[in-house]
Amino acid sequence: MNVGRPVPRAGTGAQESYAPELLYATFNQDYGCFAIGTQTGFRIFNSDPYKEKMRREFKDGGIGMVAMLYRSNYLAFVGGGRNPRFPPNKVMLWDDASSKIIAELEFRSDVLNVQLQRDRIVVVLRNKCIVCSLEAKPRHLHAFETADNDRGAMAISGGSESGILVFPGRQKGHIQIVDLHSCINLSGMQEAASPVAVHSLATPQQAGVGIQRTRSRSKGSFSIESNGTPASPPLAATVHPTNINIIAAHATSLSALAVSSDGAMVASASEKGTLIRIFDTMSGRLLHELRRGVDRADIYSIAFSPDNTRLCVSSDKGTVHIFNLEAKQSAAQQSAAAAAAAGNRQSNLKFMKDLLPKYFSSEWSFAHFRVANEVRCICGFGSERNSVVVLCADGTAQKYSFDSYRGSCVREWYRKFI
Repeated sequence: MNVGRPVPRAGTGAQESYAPELLYATFNQDYGCFAIGTQTGFRIFNSDPYKEKMRREFKDGGIGMVAMLYRSNYLAFVGGGRNPRFPPNKVMLWDDASSKIIAELEFRSDVLNVQLQRDRIVVVLRNKCIVCSLEAKPRHLHAFETADNDRGAMAISGGSESGILVFPGRQKGHIQIVDLHSCINLSGMQEAASPVAVHSLATPQQAGVGIQRTRSRSKGSFSIESNGTPASPPLAATVHPTNINIIAAHATSLSALAVSSDGAMVASASEKGTLIRIFDTMSGRLLHELRRGVDRADIYSIAFSPDNTRLCVSSDKGTVHIFNLEAKQSAAQQSAAAAAAAGNRQSNLKFMKDLLPKYFSSEWSFAHFRVANEVRCICGFGSERNSVVVLCADGTAQKYSFDSYRGSCVREWYRKFI
């Protein structure tokens, strides 16, 4: 989440609370850690229980975007703030074990989003989604054209065995789905293993992340032209996906995307912000239509629970909504499970859904809460099943627990991280 100085809300002229030194906040792939970019560096925290794990302060500028690779020493940076440490059109690959940049990727336009996954770096430009290999000398793998994507909407599955990438299609409101593991190498050569060593910020078991443990500290760099192709592309590194699925998800432009950890489901919200739709990534079938509300809203984050049975959504309304995604059960099964979990709320007129507008057939959240100070935030699930951790633009982390049957929510703790 870009948490730079916010724009006053229309019609109010009021300025929401924010932390001037905070530029960016994001969770890692399993929500177990989060990272922030500041005017002078970056910091990493354990989410739940809350604890600062490390910080790095730079004398020569700020970090406007940071991406984590699980709990490893590998991070990606983009400069930002009053005095950016790096240009906004460059992605810098940082090895915290050696405290230095080991690779850089330069583009012809500003980087709007970057994520890391096992052996891939995914970069979003205004009209491009570019995939490169995650290694000391990154190689260009794919370049996909998209509709205007000023919000940098993109998501990639966090599970170690999945490689589902989702991003906007060429048409407004469409989603492109690519299975990065189904790629073929046109030159007939195997992709090289990533020659970087990975060290853990936590336990050795959490640091594997699919990168080979051979050591190389050479610094790699390449430039990407405006058409999305590398300046000097090696033929042997050219690979293409065997299949791209396209889903017509919304009538207006996409504002947020999320993928379940196993890559089986994709969740999307449009710039209207009233509905969240969930699709099967293989068939494109609509699985759920979830209603956040009836008023327009900016959706800042969508997150699947680790077991893919819940979804949480945060918006500029200062609220977080929690939905149940468990498959519809028979009446007998619902009766037996009623004490364990509640379903999403629905209209009493749902039985007339074929005659009435879609509003009456949508599912509503079974639990929701309003964060302290009603500021912009992103959300992720806590270490306990019925808990959510939110990171707010005012520099606070907050944990909320919810009753899976009644839907009531209680704030467990509130911490100032900057």
